[in-house]
Amino acid sequence: MRTLLLPLLFFAFINCSKSGDNKHSVNADLVEMINEEPSPPSSISEKLLPDGKSSTSTEIKTDTISRKIIKNGNIRIQVGEIKKAQALVNEILKKNNAYIQKEEFRNTDVDENLDLTIRVPHKSFDTLINSFSDGLGSVLSKNVSSDDVTEEYTDVSIKLANKKIYLEKYRDMLKSAANTKDMLEIQEKIRGLEDEIDVAEGRLRFIDDRVNYSTLNLSLYKEKVRSSATSKIGFGSRFADSITEGWNSFVAFLLGIISFWPFFLLLPLIIILWRKWKKKKQ
Repeated sequence: MRTLLLPLLFFAFINCSKSGDNKHSVNADLVEMINEEPSPPSSISEKLLPDGKSSTSTEIKTDTISRKIIKNGNIRIQVGEIKKAQALVNEILKKNNAYIQKEEFRNTDVDENLDLTIRVPHKSFDTLINSFSDGLGSVLSKNVSSDDVTEEYTDVSIKLANKKIYLEKYRDMLKSAANTKDMLEIQEKIRGLEDEIDVAEGRLRFIDDRVNYSTLNLSLYKEKVRSSATSKIGFGSRFADSITEGWNSFVAFLLGIISFWPFFLLLPLIIILWRKWKKKKQ
């Protein structure tokens, strides 16, 4: 019996020591994992771009961005009738899938002006300008400009892609934040990135809108015929009217002088004082 018990006790002792070693190794692994928990980085680039992999991914995306060109134009046309010209403009706009964004009409004694701000698809811009130049009237002035915003669009796109990467990293870090201080710092970073992403996306939408739809400022001008209102009246009537106008002008002049009567009352007093001062000086 003793020979059997001694080996059994020896094996049991060995198993207990091994289990203890395993527990110590598991605890050591847990300590290492806890120590490796991510903490809020002092700068975004230090944590998220250690090897430059994210920047290369954005560079690949920029290769697919097409040219971004914004076209704008101004054209002023003299027409015979504003209403007829406006009807023709509406027909031309329908053919080119364009629309009027703003309309302003001015009617003076000398002329009539209709100013239109037109948005037209990028591909139909040149066709629309040629249609207005040939079919409406006499072109007084025309100005067309093209602005290449590809570089700006690319720059904003790269920054937006990087900010989205940073945002996802911070959201992952927020899930494993160790304490309240770290959570607050990460949440502040997330709010700032979300605001910057909204601004960047808004800028890209604005550029896309200006690229896809060009802007044309069209001004229709009509000069009124200058005719005298008294051209059909006889000489006698016109002579009498001239006398009447002259008399009215004289009366208005006289009334204007009378309105200065307080100054006329002060004038003799000023003369008397001036004479006394001159005598004393002599």
